[in-house]
Amino acid sequence: MNVLTVTQLNRYMKALVDSDERLHSIYLKGEISNFTNHYKSGHFYFSLKDENSLIRAVMFRSYSSKVRFEPENGMKVVIKGSVSVFERDGQYQLYVYEMQPDGVGALHLAYEQLKSKLHSQGLFEQQYKRPLPRYPQSIGVITSPTGAAVRDIENILARRYPLAKMILYPVLVQGEEAPAQLIKALRYFGRTRSVDVIIIGRGGGSIEELWAFNNEQLAYEIFRCTVPVISAVGHETDFTIADFVADVRAPTPSAAAELAVPDIHQLMQRLDQLSDRMEQLVQKRLGEYKEKLKSLGQRECMKSPGYLLERKEQLLLGLERDLFKGVRSALENNQKHLSSVQRELQYTFTNQFQHKEQRFLHGVAKLDVLSPLKVLTRGYGMVQKDRQIISSVEDVSPGDTIEILLRDGALDCRVEQVVTPENGGAQ
Repeated sequence: MNVLTVTQLNRYMKALVDSDERLHSIYLKGEISNFTNHYKSGHFYFSLKDENSLIRAVMFRSYSSKVRFEPENGMKVVIKGSVSVFERDGQYQLYVYEMQPDGVGALHLAYEQLKSKLHSQGLFEQQYKRPLPRYPQSIGVITSPTGAAVRDIENILARRYPLAKMILYPVLVQGEEAPAQLIKALRYFGRTRSVDVIIIGRGGGSIEELWAFNNEQLAYEIFRCTVPVISAVGHETDFTIADFVADVRAPTPSAAAELAVPDIHQLMQRLDQLSDRMEQLVQKRLGEYKEKLKSLGQRECMKSPGYLLERKEQLLLGLERDLFKGVRSALENNQKHLSSVQRELQYTFTNQFQHKEQRFLHGVAKLDVLSPLKVLTRGYGMVQKDRQIISSVEDVSPGDTIEILLRDGALDCRVEQVVTPENGGAQ
């Protein structure tokens, strides 16, 4: 009995399938499901199914990087690949080399997908569009140096507005390297601000030839550019993502040049019209001034200047009289007011003085009534000791010298005895 290991069996099945040349290159169509875009490795993992069956599939990065659109679940596709066995899991699967949408071109689908994505992000909104300068001094042109577009732009700029300088940034306009060069050119003009407006584009071609202008990163760069951008790609019927993101879309490179600058001949014609109009206005105004001057010359003051001076002199004398009259009247009024104030002050002072005098006399009378001298006139005396009034027997002792004040003089006395109601006799 020949017993095999699982590995041996799977290896045999792989060799058996790989040996069938019919499975090396086949085309299948079906619906994508279980799609996974492995961003780290860049591989696509998915299943391809129809109404009854399903097969697992893988598309490695070397092939997936060439897919122009974004595969999605439910999308019907046509693929080219080979069938083999994944030895580790014992499972046969499809290894995909190419993928195309079923019924819709890959580039067209990728274009619509990117257009929808950028539109949802607001990159096409009119509010973000910058106005073009009216009189640019320099125009940056990003295109192929050998194409017809650059010659058309150069000729039209030279004819319409030779005052502006064209600065060409040569780039590839198709192929895999074109988007990176277009982005680099935009960054240069945006960083240096060496131009007032940018024209980016190329002549006509197929969708494959115009595909560089449908690049997502280029769209973001146009949106971020600090200089107004005119997109001029292909012919009038050609539309690219760059056209929707740019500030202005021109149907052709020639039209872009016409949009970028004014027509100097129209400007000169307009200047001539303005010059004629200005001359007419000046002549009209001069005529009005002449008529006004003539009218002024007919006035009496212009014919007889002395008459005008006499009138002014009379007016001045009248004003002088009025001035002196006003000053005299003001002085008289002030004098009357001053006399009135003086009388009022005198009346107030006299009243206050009389009032104060009456209060003073009344106070003197009260003091006179309360004066000790008034009491002495009635036969009383006032006893002092060392100039201090004695009001009690307790303030003196036998042998003290005291002074008795009378109405008409004083007595110096010596105390011999102190008699109180309590002792009834001498101390």
